[in-house]
Amino acid sequence: MQVIKNNQIIENQWTFLDDDAPVIAGNICVSLARWQAEKEQLSKHAGNLGVRILSTDDISTLGADLGLFALVELNVSDFMDGRSFSQAYLLRHRYRFQGEIRATGTYLADQAFYFSRVGVNAFSPENLLQTQATLKDFTVFYQ
Repeated sequence: MQVIKNNQIIENQWTFLDDDAPVIAGNICVSLARWQAEKEQLSKHAGNLGVRILSTDDISTLGADLGLFALVELNVSDFMDGRSFSQAYLLRHRYRFQGEIRATGTYLADQAFYFSRVGVNAFSPENLLQTQATLKDFTVFYQ
């Protein structure tokens, strides 16, 4: 599967593990609930760690753990729900997260530009080429 990262189409280097799936080698991403339940075991994982945040999750619960992650996935459940935009902004500006912030789930290609404005630098969209084109449509913004 391919994703867009820093405006380039690349191969996805991450595997999302369902809450009941066994831990595998490589770069893994888990739900916030699984991270909280298995933090001690997962923090010893040899590969890079990522956490998937739902729009209903409170990112402040990550606290000092945020530095352990190379990826934070924002799982957008509905394109009309703007909480993922706020989460991305908080991750970059309040919590100073320097890793990859990836939008995944149900969002419109047109929203990718606005996600990039608040700190999202990677996308896992349903329509890869349309989203990449949308990111290049805007060259100047006024706010």
